[in-house]
Amino acid sequence: MQLEINVVDAFTDTVFKGNSAAVIITDNWLTDDLMQSIAFENNLSETAFMVLDDKGIYHIRWFSPFTEIAFCGHATLASAFVLFNKNPHLDCIKFSAKAVGILTIVQTDDGKIQMDFPNTKPEKVENIPDSLLAGLSIAPVEVYKNTQAYFVIYNAESDVLTVARDNEQLKQLAPLDVVVTCQAKSADYKNYDFISRYFWPANGGDEDPVTGSAHTGLAPLWAERLGKNNLVAYQASRRGGVLDCVVAGDRVIISGHAVQYMIGFITIEES
Repeated sequence: MQLEINVVDAFTDTVFKGNSAAVIITDNWLTDDLMQSIAFENNLSETAFMVLDDKGIYHIRWFSPFTEIAFCGHATLASAFVLFNKNPHLDCIKFSAKAVGILTIVQTDDGKIQMDFPNTKPEKVENIPDSLLAGLSIAPVEVYKNTQAYFVIYNAESDVLTVARDNEQLKQLAPLDVVVTCQAKSADYKNYDFISRYFWPANGGDEDPVTGSAHTGLAPLWAERLGKNNLVAYQASRRGGVLDCVVAGDRVIISGHAVQYMIGFITIEES
């Protein structure tokens, strides 16, 4: 059996930047074990698998190298990028995923891919877990939480950029991951409203380069703090990525560029 695989760098217009995702489209679902094995072999933040139904909706699932992920933004962007390239006549794509329902994706005139996600605004945490405090070298100013992660607020960009982490401590927060974030204030980040980094030792690895799903929580959090619903975010990982965010009631619209890195084939011996 041969499977076409596309590798796409998401939330960037430059190859080797943003966050890489693999995209595989099949007529029917592969077994869970096989999808997990492919994701492990790819060793990317996520591998997305898609199956088209008879109503024109693509059912999508996302796997990190370690586990299936309930919701992944950058691999959704990568998947839409592949579908738009394969089907230039498409003006809208609908994805279906168990955790987030139907997602509507369009391509804007400037070439960005725009994704309509649920608003997952986090709530403030009064009793901060000991593992979170022990897992970060810089104490939080405030901590928030949603169903995906703890959101650690810092006052200074230098804290976000230099904070060290103890992955063994952070693993104890599973199934939740950790976001560190602050308002963008310096000249180096003058084009952005806020910056962040994302740590996920419990679910995917060390640090995720760009995390679209986290911005469905980050965007409404900073929209409230900054008094604006249109925001530009920068995820300050080694690769870096830019996300345009619009908070619209119970939805968060996230847009970004993507660029093709690779097209190839996986050969799997059928038992």
